Order: sequence, then C-alpha cells, then structure tokens
Amino acid sequence: MLFELSEEQLMIQQAARDFAQVELKPGVIERDEHQKFPTEQVKKLGELGFLGMMVSPKYNGSGMDAVSYVLVMEELSKVDASASVVVSVNNSLVCYGLEAYGSEAQKEKYLKPLASGEKIGAFCLSEPEAGSDATSQQTTAEDMGDYYLLNGTKNWITNGSTASTYLVIAQTHKELRHKGINAFIVEAGTPGFTIGPKENKLGIRGSDTHSLMFNDVKVPKENRIGEDGFGFSFAMKTLEGGRIGIAAQALGIAAGAYELALNYSKQRKSFGKPISDHQAIAFKLADMATHIEAARMLVYKAAWLKDQGKSYTLAGSMAKLFASKVAMDVTVEAVQIHGGYGFVKEYHVERLMRDAKITQIYEGTSEIQKMVISRSILSK
Repeated sequence: MLFELSEEQLMIQQAARDFAQVELKPGVIERDEHQKFPTEQVKKLGELGFLGMMVSPKYNGSGMDAVSYVLVMEELSKVDASASVVVSVNNSLVCYGLEAYGSEAQKEKYLKPLASGEKIGAFCLSEPEAGSDATSQQTTAEDMGDYYLLNGTKNWITNGSTASTYLVIAQTHKELRHKGINAFIVEAGTPGFTIGPKENKLGIRGSDTHSLMFNDVKVPKENRIGEDGFGFSFAMKTLEGGRIGIAAQALGIAAGAYELALNYSKQRKSFGKPISDHQAIAFKLADMATHIEAARMLVYKAAWLKDQGKSYTLAGSMAKLFASKVAMDVTVEAVQIHGGYGFVKEYHVERLMRDAKITQIYEGTSEIQKMVISRSILSK
C-alpha cells in the first residue's frame, strides 16, 4: 500500500494551505461574528479552480481527483469551515450531480459556470418534516405537460441566498413513494421562488443557510435530471460523495484545533515550564494526534476508492462518522488546553469547537451513518 501523495497533490495541498492562511484567516473571526458570507474569498476559490475540482475540463472543471479534493477541504477547514462548506456543496453535491446524471444541455448551461466558479449552487433536499428521511418529501412537483409546478419548503439550505442554481428534490408521484421522486434544476429569480431569513446558527456562521419556499414555481420539463422517478436515487448517489467532503471538513477542523493547541502548549508556561512538558497535556496531545491520523486514513481511503471507481459507500460513512466525532472531541480538548484563553474568540479554538458540531449533523447524522455501516457489514 502506498501512503505518499503525488507531487501534484502536494502542490494542490500547499496552494490550499497558503490560501487559508493568507485569504481566509485575516477576517475569519469578523465573518463569524457578523454572519458574513465570504464573498470575495469564494470568488478567489473559484479562480483557483477549487469550486469544480473533480469536473472534467470539458465543462470548465479542474479535472482533479477526489484525493486532491479532500486535501483542499482539509486545509481550508483548518481555518474557515464556513468557506470550506461552500467548496463541499458546490463540488460534491451540485457539480458532481450534474456531471454524473445531467443531460448534455444541462451540463452546458448550468455545470460550466458552476465548475468555473462564475456561479455557485445549492442542493435542496432537507425539509421541516423530512431531514434524513429523504423518502418523505412533502415538496411536490406536479406534471403539467410542458413543465412541472413546484410547491413546498426546503430548509437548512447551504448557499441559500447566494446560489444561482438550485438542485431541488420533490415528489411527483406520491403513491410510488421514493420511486416517484424527481430532481430539478431551478434558477434563482424564478417567479414564485422566495428565500427566507438567514438562520442564526451556533457554528459555520459565515455560511449562507436559509429556508426556501416554492409557490407554483414553473420548472421546464428539460430541467428534470434523469428519467421520471430518478430523484431519490440521484439524491442518495450524490450524498455518498458529499459524505467524503464533510468527513474531510471534520478532519480539517480537528487538525486546525490540534495545531493551535500544540503551538499554544509550547508557549504557555506553568510551574516554570511549557505546559506541553506536563504529562497531563502531553497525553492529551498524543490522543488528539492519534485520532486525527486515524480519521485522515479513513477519509483518504474513501476518496481513493472513489478515484478507483470502486464502491465507497461504507468507507464514506465510516469516514464521516469517525472524523466528525474526532472533530468534536479534539476541539473540546483544544479549548481545555488553552484554558481561559480557549473561551476567547481571538484564539480561534472556540469557533472551531462550534463549527465541529455541524459535521455530526449534516450529510446524514451520526445515527444515519451507523445505519448505513451496520446494514453493509450485516449483509456480508
């Protein structure tokens, strides 16, 4: 087994690391404080090719592999998870879904500007009564012949007010349950499509999270993705890749908090020596480093399997489950190592701790990942 990154992957990793330190870090506390979307930073991420990393150059993408993608997600998330979640959604959910399952016309019209970073997208699955249970969609899409009439509400939508292209999952044939669900491309500004207030969140506060309302929204027939009834399969297949991105985000949050705690422990002194010389702190750092490395191996393996064209459902769920727990555990310990300073915003670790929690919730809760894992191992 090879555990070395290629020269190209190392260069991509370094570019993301430099961007995080130079472009994201200076204003990250202010953006968190004021719930400010990182507009300029996202634009520059697009210019770097980070918003369509795995999309073919034919559609204005960077043509990179999934391992490179998780390397970028990890480095960005060490500093600003609000920015990295934009990269995750645009890559894993929106661009991937369109390239893998969209028509040629849809790729030309919608994928190209998304992959180049000219526009950003949103993935609209969650509803007030249908979060992890994607089969219980209450949003409806009535077939009117030349178009569908879309009605319903979506919530917890990342890039809710900043996206230009929305992939919306809705029920067309209720009697068929999950086999009657469809996926649609809806453009911002379509009559009847309105955006609710921004959510005031615990973490990833710079991320643009909104509820979306659809009231008799006309969606052209050509904006349906795949055959009639393909929507549920589309959502599930797309979310499998999304879990890898969120696992990488969790890994980055943990790694960022660990690096801050490690550096602080070498500088902070108590009883005449750095606190890192005290066994209680040293053992905490040892546990943190070990758990992060274990999470990294799971995340990289899931990405590698995706690159090899092999099944990554189990690996992705394991990576997401474990990395999100590590993110929560490590950030709590990082705050503890900082002591009172860990409670102060300027030391960054309290924000990383708040950001870590969402990685256990979106793209399927920890309980959902355990369900996927248990079904997989019990079926063998």
